[in-house]
Amino acid sequence: MRSVRARAAIGATLVVAVALVAAGLAVLSVLRTNLIDQADLQAEVAAREVAGQLALDTAYADLDLDDEEDHPVQVTDEEGRVVFVSQGLRAISGTGSAGVSPVPSASVGATPSPGDDDDDGDDDDGGGSGRPERGEVSSDDPDFSDGTATVDGKQADYRFAAVEATTSAGITLTVHAGAPLAAEQEAVNTVRGAMLTGLPLLLAVVAGVTWLVTRRALRPVEGIRREMAAITASEDLARRVPEPDSRDEIARLARTTNETLTVLEASVERQRRFVADASHELRSPIASLRTQLEVAEAHPELLDLAGAVADTVRLQVLAADLLLLARLDAGEKPGAARIEAGALVREEVSQRTGDRIPVTVEVAEGTAYEVSGSRGQLVRVVGNLLDNAQRHAENRITVQVAADGRGVRVEVRDDGAGVPEDERERIFERFVRLDDARSRDDGGAGLGLAIARDVAARHGGTLTVHRAPEGGAAFRLWLPYAATA
Repeated sequence: MRSVRARAAIGATLVVAVALVAAGLAVLSVLRTNLIDQADLQAEVAAREVAGQLALDTAYADLDLDDEEDHPVQVTDEEGRVVFVSQGLRAISGTGSAGVSPVPSASVGATPSPGDDDDDGDDDDGGGSGRPERGEVSSDDPDFSDGTATVDGKQADYRFAAVEATTSAGITLTVHAGAPLAAEQEAVNTVRGAMLTGLPLLLAVVAGVTWLVTRRALRPVEGIRREMAAITASEDLARRVPEPDSRDEIARLARTTNETLTVLEASVERQRRFVADASHELRSPIASLRTQLEVAEAHPELLDLAGAVADTVRLQVLAADLLLLARLDAGEKPGAARIEAGALVREEVSQRTGDRIPVTVEVAEGTAYEVSGSRGQLVRVVGNLLDNAQRHAENRITVQVAADGRGVRVEVRDDGAGVPEDERERIFERFVRLDDARSRDDGGAGLGLAIARDVAARHGGTLTVHRAPEGGAAFRLWLPYAATA
């Protein structure tokens, strides 16, 4: 039962078994109903034939009975007394009168006793009482009943039809004629036996076919499982699971699995490269700081205190950048505080008192540019863009805040050399520096722009670089407006 194939086979077999049993019962019911209807018709025809003869005052001894063995006949009077039975009938049940010996009575054509007939007897014998007119057979549907009869010493089940007839003397007789149910019982038993014999064989075929089909359908899944187990054991994320040629759910599962492996491989590779680059970036300031401290220990008078502080600050900034990237990679959600972008830019620029080039801020007065998110992270983005502009600008840096569609655009422009068009995406990668010749101290670790783009993406915005009118680079940060309450 732990196997999918076994559960599928058992489930399909149970469903088919229930369906076949229900269908078999329905077929037997319909077959039995049809055969009983045929027996009713035969019994009714036999009963009406005898009733017609009695309505014509035919004497009991002269009644023409066809096939008395298959259609036994019993005739009773108004009081339920048996007045006639067919030849060979020895016992009967289901007609309301079990007697088979006729009681002494007047013949069919005899004159009725006083009080049973008069000139005004039409009201008593007419349609008001539901009885047939004199010399007629009832046109109402006969009453049917199940019973048994013993004819010539053989007992069998019969279907009886009761038909009333009134003689010319006004005597109402009820004719019970039977039709055998042996054919119906034999047909039902034959069909039931065939069903009981064929049902297990059919269920075995269903179970076997379901097992084989399920096994074949799940074969690609087993291949995927084996390859995933091999990938887990080897830790080789470059491997991929086999993709079947079909276009079904299993093929889509294989493609999705390979896409997941591709993303996972890229993530692991990015993480390894990040760790390697971070280790490389940390090694230089740590080595420099250690050298300065060892020199100071041996020759205190040669201590470069300013250089040690600079290396310490660089280590602090790099550690903060690495920590922020780690939080962003872990999926940290930004806050939902409402922030006025113009005020945030003015405040950040006003606090940068040691910049090499003054920064010009262009914000329309009386206009609020509200965005939502983490104030600290957005301040970090603006600060990183200004740091980048300070390193590359020659004489001028401008920060412009303006509306842009359904959001706010914060653009930082400088008049430096700009960014080559084929490098405008690469500069947002981690630990990337376009100017390999400049010193690490001047150029930074290459994380500022990568952090800025990641933060912008976390806030539902974008960060791109273009050519500024001044000839340098124009970094455009776009953020959506804060949702209104």
